[in-house]
Amino acid sequence: MPGPLVVIPTYNERENLPAIVARVRAAVPEASVLVVDDHSPDGTGELADGLAHVDPSVHVLHRRGKEGLGAAYLSAFEWALERGHDPVVQLDADGSHLPEELPRLLAALETPDAAGRRPDLVIGSRWVPGGSVVNWPRHRMWLSRVGSAYSRIMLDLPVRDATGGYRVFRAEGLRRLHREDVHTRGYGFQVDMLWHAVMHGLSVVEVPITFVERELGRSKMSWGIVIEAIWQVTAWGFTRRFGRRRDQAAAATSEARRRSRA
Repeated sequence: MPGPLVVIPTYNERENLPAIVARVRAAVPEASVLVVDDHSPDGTGELADGLAHVDPSVHVLHRRGKEGLGAAYLSAFEWALERGHDPVVQLDADGSHLPEELPRLLAALETPDAAGRRPDLVIGSRWVPGGSVVNWPRHRMWLSRVGSAYSRIMLDLPVRDATGGYRVFRAEGLRRLHREDVHTRGYGFQVDMLWHAVMHGLSVVEVPITFVERELGRSKMSWGIVIEAIWQVTAWGFTRRFGRRRDQAAAATSEARRRSRA
């Protein structure tokens, strides 16, 4: 069997990529790595090809341009499922997700709950007891906490870290998730995927991790991206609440008509 696949999306991550791939291969030698590059102008894609040339467990998926994190991951999920990889891991290229913690996340995926059910999705969480963030400015800490809390309330998500991107999916869970309904391509993608996972009955657990701010390269985060994500979560939340009420009202009306005819 192909075994675990660690997906690393990249855009201008030439400085970080060799080290993060080496750390993944050292931490989980049985795992393969898929670098998904959005035609990085700094040559990250060509560098990834060189890594793949010397290590057959490293693969590269070249995309035509910068189409967003969500599009990169959705393409990678299709690639992984077509080739039988299980589980599938999301990992940032900038070193913020420590590969050395991946064995704990993989172990959690195999740990059954009281009912004997193994989780479909494990989230590396910054905001559960034992989780932490290193070298983040206070405003980034506040923004992440508030964003997760807002998403949790609006969408009724049973997790503390709704925006975290260090995740491990069981392949069967990905198949059940209806990925074609996940349309977000930017920062809100993580929340969108989690929301669909919960709606489709996937079992989700959180494992504490240490999140480390990148040392090399530039963050892709901007206030525009954040505002877009907040707007998306707000729209989803209102749709969930008022759409459900409309469905309930329509069902009640239908039932009343049925009884009046009886």
